[in-house]
Amino acid sequence: MEKYICKTCGYVYDPALGDPDSGIEPGIPFGALPDDWVCPKCGTPKADFEPEDTPATDVPLMEPV
Repeated sequence: MEKYICKTCGYVYDPALGDPDSGIEPGIPFGALPDDWVCPKCGTPKADFEPEDTPATDVPLMEPV
């Protein structure tokens, strides 16, 4: 199952671990989390997470020399 990362603080939601402090059992994929679930570290909404393997979009690309 795919991990998702909070774009605000970098917290990684790992489905293998779940989010026990929020009542989310291990094995729950990110897409199955309740719509009102928020980042347990900073409170960022679920909509502001992205797949962990997504390349950063705010990093400037290097120009060839």
